[in-house]
Amino acid sequence: MRTRVRGWRWRRNPLRRRSDVVEAWTVLVIAVLLLVGAPLAGVTAARWAHDEARSAAAALRAERRQVQAEVVGRASSTLPTSQGGQESTFRATVRWAERPGAEPHTTTARVSGGTRAGDTVPVWIDSRGRTVPPPPDGTAVREHALAVGVCAAGGAAAFVLLGRAAVRRVTTRRRLAEWEREWARTEPEWTRRWA
Repeated sequence: MRTRVRGWRWRRNPLRRRSDVVEAWTVLVIAVLLLVGAPLAGVTAARWAHDEARSAAAALRAERRQVQAEVVGRASSTLPTSQGGQESTFRATVRWAERPGAEPHTTTARVSGGTRAGDTVPVWIDSRGRTVPPPPDGTAVREHALAVGVCAAGGAAAFVLLGRAAVRRVTTRRRLAEWEREWARTEPEWTRRWA
């Protein structure tokens, strides 16, 4: 049966080794880094990612615009697709004009699965008139920031635990070396007593 004495590495004790003190301080530092440092790294990275993603989304919104286009027909041999539980979409030929009375442009774009020829659909275009996906909305920006924050916190925690493993390995090695030195001094006396 083992009994644990809490804080024995902190107390003055003739059996306490230097490696015990180093390990005790390491455990304290690791606990602080895991409880404070890793979450702080995650929050800092999430805020940075949110600001970057929000400014990138604003830049995309500035260079892209939404127009109303009329569905002319389905693109040849295009099967409907769905992603992540969203409604199915397919590529269709659409026609749109810059302004009323202007020459119409024709291109292919993704439209909802239930769209028929003659329906009007919103289409995002860039400055050159090519169809592009819509810019990220607020939800996508928040999801990106959350993912970056969680990864940063996890990476910081992994780095701290890796450092803990390295320190423990070094202290264990030193502890074993101390035991070897002590045994080298003690063994001749001990074996003589029993010889």
